[in-house]
Amino acid sequence: MEIINIIEMKYLCALKDLLISLIASTIIIYGLNIAAGFAGADYTFTNGEAFIVWILMAILINNCLKR
Repeated sequence: MEIINIIEMKYLCALKDLLISLIASTIIIYGLNIAAGFAGADYTFTNGEAFIVWILMAILINNCLKR
């Protein structure tokens, strides 16, 4: 019974980290884009570019959470 609880806690912790990293990466990407817009730059992302940047930023944040 205790093994099941440990496995559930690992999954919940991993899910929590995943959600945090995905939400934080979205905020960071759009925050940088808005800040660049105020500075005069005009960045437009295609769907594929935005997805790749979003996933890479989430991986970076997830690695930072583990430290």
